Amino acid sequence: MADRCPAEFLAFAESLAASSGEIIRRYFRQPFEIESKADKSPVTIADRAAEEALRARIREAYPAHGIVGEEFGTENGDAEFCWILDPIDGTGSFISGKPIFGTLIALWHRGEPLLGIVDQPISGERWVGAIGHGTTLNGKDARVRACPSLGAAMLDATDPSMFRDEPRFEALRTKVSRNRWGSDCYAYALLASGHIDLVVERGLKLWDYATLVPVIEQAGGHITDWLGKPLRHGSAGDVVAAGDARVHAEALAVLGS
Repeated sequence: MADRCPAEFLAFAESLAASSGEIIRRYFRQPFEIESKADKSPVTIADRAAEEALRARIREAYPAHGIVGEEFGTENGDAEFCWILDPIDGTGSFISGKPIFGTLIALWHRGEPLLGIVDQPISGERWVGAIGHGTTLNGKDARVRACPSLGAAMLDATDPSMFRDEPRFEALRTKVSRNRWGSDCYAYALLASGHIDLVVERGLKLWDYATLVPVIEQAGGHITDWLGKPLRHGSAGDVVAAGDARVHAEALAVLGS
């Protein structure tokens, strides 16, 4: 893994986030057609237009780099540097008019996370995590908070349907202090800023978690699969993220059993 993300890539990634935000804001709370993909998840013109714009800019600036995106697949996937894009993580929130979705932009180097951006274009919040730079929210340092135990933790997850017939999650949920639902990537960003202690989800794709790894780890947090293994290309997408190592370890003891 690189010791420090080059400033050039950081600046370019932030410019990508600005570009996608301009497109997404045009459609927010406006009438548009909502389609269903093969997996029944929703997609809109905003998802596709934002990803197309990001891909075009990456191709122009770094033609040797790879691109993986939710809407348009993989290009040059074996490249040394690979951009991983989710133009609207939380499309369900977007189409409901809720400003708790986010644009996810990650850059990985030889299969290892180098930088990640969670951009909320309506509230104007942008979390940037990069190797050697820490994590920032709108340019100011973001850090996770201490939490002494699972019993004191606030838990967030996107959708209860992720955990149908999953007794391990139900066991975990009953051990925390409070739990909330429905925040998608925004929950992980709030964890990086010290407002949430634990996020647990199942079945995420590479473009869902690629950004989250550097954002949370560079803020001092911990993010792995349910067995405690690093999230990398090919991970099953069962994610547990915690601000405090004590909470992470306790959660793994329940989920990994």
